[in-house]
Amino acid sequence: MLWPKAVRDRLKTGSDQEIVQSYPYRSACPSTVWGDLIVGATEELFFGGYTSYFLWTHVPDLPGMLRQKAAQGCRVRFLIGDPDGVMTRQREEIEDVAMTVSTRIRTTTEQLAAMGKVDGLEVRFSAPADATNHVSLSVFRFDDEALITPHLARQVGHDSPLLHLRRHGDSGMFSRFVEHSKELWSRGTPLASSTPRS
Repeated sequence: MLWPKAVRDRLKTGSDQEIVQSYPYRSACPSTVWGDLIVGATEELFFGGYTSYFLWTHVPDLPGMLRQKAAQGCRVRFLIGDPDGVMTRQREEIEDVAMTVSTRIRTTTEQLAAMGKVDGLEVRFSAPADATNHVSLSVFRFDDEALITPHLARQVGHDSPLLHLRRHGDSGMFSRFVEHSKELWSRGTPLASSTPRS
């Protein structure tokens, strides 16, 4: 009642307070945002993109940053799609691009393998039953902040929108997306126990 409507319309209230920034394309989010969020995390780094391949070219010295974070006690996790899964093949047909989904996933697994054993770093393939939910929504968590990409129809990841969220309470959008990622992670298959792939 004290504020004019024009001012109230410009103030973030309720769950809107969690939205730090929105981008019409993931590629519009500066690499410095990704880097700063990784550097600032002290407890939890969760990379829940179906392929997450872009991180290796988008974030300078990502392997070094991940090693340092893990050494400092930060939990580092990657949840990626199965490169040989049915959903991966279906998505490749939908996207119909030269750099296939399975190639992008293998870029991530190769980069992670090249890092060698890193205590505190875990990698899982999402379960086949969760593949549809995983491929349609990427959740990247950095302690109490997250970058969320809902994938649009036939668009590849960098052409889909992105939301930068910051936790503001226990029942907002941040928490809902984190719970989604926790559920997918809980049913994932650790790569260490996976059947070797050609």
